Amino acid sequence: MVATMRLMTLVLLGGLAACSPFPDLDLPADPDGVERAGGAYPALAPLGGILARADTLAASDRSGPAALSGLAGRLAALQARAARLRGPVLNPAMRARLSRGVNRPTLQ
Repeated sequence: MVATMRLMTLVLLGGLAACSPFPDLDLPADPDGVERAGGAYPALAPLGGILARADTLAASDRSGPAALSGLAGRLAALQARAARLRGPVLNPAMRARLSRGVNRPTLQ
C-alpha cells in the first residue's frame, strides 16, 4: 500500500514536471559564430610546417631510431624489477606473528 502511494506520488510529480515549459536560457547572442567566452577562436596553422618539423624530429639524435633502440633494454630491466616487487611483503614468520594478534594484559 505504501509502495503504491509512493509510486503514485512519483508519477504525479513526473507528470507535472513534464507539463512545464523548458526554461528560456539567457545566452549571449553570437551573430557571426566567431566569438566565444575566451575571445576569438585561434587561427589554424598550416599542416605542412608541422609535418616538416615532425620529420626533422624523427631523424634527430634525441628521438631517432638510435635513441629508441636502448629503450628495449630499459623496458626489460623495469619489467624484471616490477616482477621482483610483486612477491609477498611479509616473510612467513612475520605473517604468523601478526596473525596471532596482540596480547594485552587485562586492566585491573
